[in-house]
Amino acid sequence: MRDLVFATNNAHKLDEVRSIVGHRMNILGLRDIGCNEDIPETADTLEGNALIKARYVKEHYGYDCFADDTGLEVDALGGAPGVYSARYAGPGHDSEANMRLLLANLDGIVDRRARFRTVIALIEGSEERQFEGIVEGSITTEPGGVGGFGYDPVFMPEGFGMTFAEMDADAKNAVSHRGRAMRSLMEYLLG
Repeated sequence: MRDLVFATNNAHKLDEVRSIVGHRMNILGLRDIGCNEDIPETADTLEGNALIKARYVKEHYGYDCFADDTGLEVDALGGAPGVYSARYAGPGHDSEANMRLLLANLDGIVDRRARFRTVIALIEGSEERQFEGIVEGSITTEPGGVGGFGYDPVFMPEGFGMTFAEMDADAKNAVSHRGRAMRSLMEYLLG
């Protein structure tokens, strides 16, 4: 079975991707290859941040790898928090604080349309490719559910009467932004 590094130390993301990939490939995280650095995400786009992380692993560790960056884009907030989704309430990557700030910024706003967008950058040898997954939905007025992570308790995908955090992992992965991007990546990798 082929090994491929996913340039993340986020256990939730790693579990989600391993669930999507199943037994078709062995997905390694950064800790698995001895990378404990916090790779800086200094680009102002999701595409740029995904490439920074993938290039870092390739250049410093030599592994073929992929990296993702995900943003929640809220129409009423001009696309914010977008590329700053993980740091929306500050540099601490505090999901609860991020959600509270998002809900406070949307207080009284009727148009709560939003989308999750994931961009995956893949580096194999010297080749670089990108894959994207988008799911449309809306922001709820209060959190619901205990599953998932990040903004999942306040994001309701289009066509569903529940948030990502209220869905089981298989249901979420079937429609999620990361699931869609990963399926595109896997179609490419597995032909």
